[in-house]
Amino acid sequence: MADYLKLEVVTPSRRVLEGRAKEVRIPGALGELGILPGHTPLLTSLGTGEVTWFDDGTTGRLVVQGGFAEVQPDAVTVLASVAETVDEIDVESARTALAAAQERLKAVAAEEFDDVDGQVRLAEARISVASK
Repeated sequence: MADYLKLEVVTPSRRVLEGRAKEVRIPGALGELGILPGHTPLLTSLGTGEVTWFDDGTTGRLVVQGGFAEVQPDAVTVLASVAETVDEIDVESARTALAAAQERLKAVAAEEFDDVDGQVRLAEARISVASK
């Protein structure tokens, strides 16, 4: 069994990350998944939140929203609709977007709720990741 996982995060327009990790945590649609080398293969849909990876005393973080993750015993591939590294996050813009989305939630029509809720979750995730 390998000691590390190959970690790759891509969006439809670019490769966001390629590296290795001893552990990866991803936001699945139904909750957080923790992945170690040797993990059983699986395919899962992504939620909105933080991808965290650990490698020899260092921790990396980025934000994802939507898409899928493929887990193999020696690799994790995240195919996200949105993915942003800590350096790419504009915290002030995220705070402004969060306030606007929370205000919209107060009077949102039922058919728009999921979209606005997704905006709230993405803004919260951006702020959280950038603040750590």
